[in-house]
Amino acid sequence: MLEIVYQDENYVAINKPSGLLVHRSFLDKRETQFAMQMLRDQLGQHVFPVHRLDRPTSGVLLFALSSEAARDMNQVFIDGNIEKRYLALVRGFAPESVFLDKPLKEELDKIADKFANQDKAPQEAQTQFNCLYQASLPIPFGKYPSIRYSLVECFPKTGRKHQIRRHLKHLSYPIIGDVNHGDNKHNHFFFEHFSLQRLMLFATSLKFVHPYSKETITIKARLGEQMLSICEQLGWPTTEKDYE
Repeated sequence: MLEIVYQDENYVAINKPSGLLVHRSFLDKRETQFAMQMLRDQLGQHVFPVHRLDRPTSGVLLFALSSEAARDMNQVFIDGNIEKRYLALVRGFAPESVFLDKPLKEELDKIADKFANQDKAPQEAQTQFNCLYQASLPIPFGKYPSIRYSLVECFPKTGRKHQIRRHLKHLSYPIIGDVNHGDNKHNHFFFEHFSLQRLMLFATSLKFVHPYSKETITIKARLGEQMLSICEQLGWPTTEKDYE
């Protein structure tokens, strides 16, 4: 059963587990479980996704309960009147604060985007990054005497595909567990040392003005026990409240 973290007469949000697809895709024909269908069955009614999370990313995923509510919330996203907050566990000691304004060329899938324009100009992309915690483990890695990690707060101002992952790679602080934009040697070490194999990117909150009530809504999702256990091993705080 999916964890529902927000619900009213128009919208419902879940804490999507890492590894769960949002909806059915012909690119993943072997998959049998999808957040959209699972939530529909759980609620006993149709749901309409208003944004998406990458399959390996966990956290707040918002659905509308009608096509009209989906249209109105989509407009909130289009207008940029929404604050999305993520936490990412990255390699290295990230800087205290950095705002990256780096356009990104659209990532096209060889199959799904076969007929798309391959020469489309890069799209503007901005992300604010704040380093919350750093940790150094006295374990030699390659030519270095220790291995370093940071927990980074991420506020994407635009919504490009894999924006946070690509921006952090550009800054040389790749997200642990990112097989496409990360450091696979560090990914392997992390799995061997912490026994957790997933993308360490968490959509922790979504903040917006409700299209109908006009109230400011903040929806939060837990990091979960596995991540808190890793935080403890890295010498960081151990309760969910510490990461809100």
